[in-house]
This record gives sequence, structure tokens and C-alpha cells, in this order.
Amino acid sequence: MDFLNVSHSNFLVGMSCVVAMVSAFTGLSLTRDLADRVMLHKKVSIALASVVLGGGIWAMHFVAMLGLQLPILFYYDAAITLVSALSAILLVGAALILLHFFQRTPLIISLAGSVVGVGVLVMHYIGMAALELCRAAYTTTGVFLSSLVAIALCILAFWIAYGRRTNRNIIWGTICFAGAVCSVHFLAMAGTNFVPEPAMAEFGPSMSNETLALGVVFFSFVIFGACLWVSVTYLVVGTDKTATSEQRNLQTAPVKARVLHIPCERDGGKVFVLSRDVRFVRADGHYTQVYTVDERLFCAWPVTEASKRLLPAGFLQTHRSYLVNPHHVVRFERTKDAGRCLFESDGLPPAPVSRTKLKVIGEALASTRGVVRE
Repeated sequence: MDFLNVSHSNFLVGMSCVVAMVSAFTGLSLTRDLADRVMLHKKVSIALASVVLGGGIWAMHFVAMLGLQLPILFYYDAAITLVSALSAILLVGAALILLHFFQRTPLIISLAGSVVGVGVLVMHYIGMAALELCRAAYTTTGVFLSSLVAIALCILAFWIAYGRRTNRNIIWGTICFAGAVCSVHFLAMAGTNFVPEPAMAEFGPSMSNETLALGVVFFSFVIFGACLWVSVTYLVVGTDKTATSEQRNLQTAPVKARVLHIPCERDGGKVFVLSRDVRFVRADGHYTQVYTVDERLFCAWPVTEASKRLLPAGFLQTHRSYLVNPHHVVRFERTKDAGRCLFESDGLPPAPVSRTKLKVIGEALASTRGVVRE
């Protein structure tokens, strides 16, 4: 079999790596601190991160393919090209759902990394199937190495980025994720030869390199714009002017504003419970449960409404489903990945503290009650 001579544009190869790095940083940054967000915000952020990460895989591949130089004219099947992009986005979305809607165990993190690694491979080989007037001929070694590297590096990237959700870990995760995407493409291409194929495929309309370039440039522009948007959040993290809502509430809320009457139901009748008597509030579907020292009451407020009213009154949001009155916390127990607040009554269950809230809640309780216990 006679193979075509292949060369690549060094500039476009470099730009493809830049696109992979920018999309990885943007996507991983969009998923920071989601445990503290309301469900709608969380879903939107995960959807955007899926588009950015999956679309970045696609854009990296086709920026590099724009630099592919063959001695014959070739085209792309537009429908197959679109399928390759959607496949990457959907598989990345599945991985992010595992990470953010299931308990983040080592198995889940590894599974999510494997799913993304498969997504990179699926996108690459579907994208290569879109070639028209030439056909890719693969070697077993190239397919095996690219598959091994894709899954291994994606697992490593997610272990780093999700082991601890710090800015430094996101940067290292970005490097590993971009390395996985680029390594898969170039390892696979190193073991790929091209042969002329006279017949045109009829799956979808044909698309020239010029038309593909317009789509890739547009999507890359969107990714770079999103990168600038999320980068701004790193400029304000850790400054005194951007104290968390819990810290600002404890420092600035006037004493009188901390006493609210919370409408509850008891024995079929309505009662009003003073916020100072409430130990914590727990989300219960579209409503909440209000816990006092000796009883649990139903409240018609959803947790978003309770947050809006009780956070300015001095409560702390320890978890997306829990609001805690710090003045009744007698002990704060902290583990590596989570924590919990305990109250003076043995009959009250502890209130969980999410991983992203550990530092803030610990500092707030230490300054309010001095009850922190590691």
C-alpha cells in the first residue's frame, strides 16, 4: 500500500496545544466551589464546563488537523465532524455529573477520568473518520499507546484537580488534562498513515479546510473569552475586600437584625420561631425543616429563601442544604474531606460541613464561639 507523504505546520501544532491548555483551565475553573451554589447555578456551570472541555478537545484536534499537509486535496464530512464534537461534550458532561452529583470517592474520580479519556479517544477517531478523498490507516501500537496515555493522564488530571480544590491543583490539573489531549492526538497521528480514497462519502455535506477553519476559529475565540472571564475570579481570591458572605454577615450584621420570626407549622397550626432559638435549618425538597433544641418544625421557605433571610441574620451556610446558627454550635469536628457541627442537645443530629466550606466555617466558629475541634 502506497502511503501519502505527511507534514505539519509547526505554528498550528503549537496553537492546538495552547487551545487545549486554555480550554482545560477554563473548564476546571468553572467547576470550582459548586457545592456552595444553588442547584440551577450548579447545573448551568457543569453544562458550560462540559461544552468548554469537550469543545476544547474538539478544537485542539481540528486546529492540529488544519496544519496537516498532504499532497492531495481533501475535505471533511460536516455531519461526522459535528458528531465528534458532540461525543466529546457528552462524555465530559457525564464525567462531571459523576464528580459533582455523586459522592467523590477514589473510585468515582478514577471512573470520571476514564470516561474523559475515552471521550478524547472517541472524539479523535470519529474526527479522523470525517476525512474525505483520503483515509487514515492506523497501527496497533499507535492505537494502544494513545488509548493508554489518554486514560492514564485524564485520571491523573482529575485526581489532581479534584483531590483538593485549590488554585494550585487546578493549574496542575490543567497541565495534565491538556497533556492528555495533546498526547493522544500526536501519539495517534505518529502511528497513522494516509492513503488516497477516490470516492466521496455521502453521510453529510462536504466541508473544506477553509470552512472548518472558520468554525474552529470561532469556537476558539469563545473559549479564550471564557478563559478571560474566569481568570478575573483568581485576581480577587484571598483578598480582604472579598470576604465570604458568612464572614461579612458575622462582622457587619447589627444585633437587632439577627432576630427573625420564622413561620413554621406545628400540629396543623402556624407558629413563629425566633431565629435565635433555631439550631439549624435543613433543606427538605422545596421546603425546609427547622430544628430547635427539642423539636423539628416544617417551614414553607425553600432553602434559597431561608438563605436570603438567615445569612444576614448571622447564620452560616455549612452545606448547600444546611444553615447553622453558630451561637448554638458546641463543637466542630473536622476530617480531611468534610466536617460537622454538633449542638448542645444530644437529640439533635449534627449538621454536615462541605469540603469547600471547612476553612470558612472553622474560622467563623472560632471567632464566634471558640468551639473548633480538629
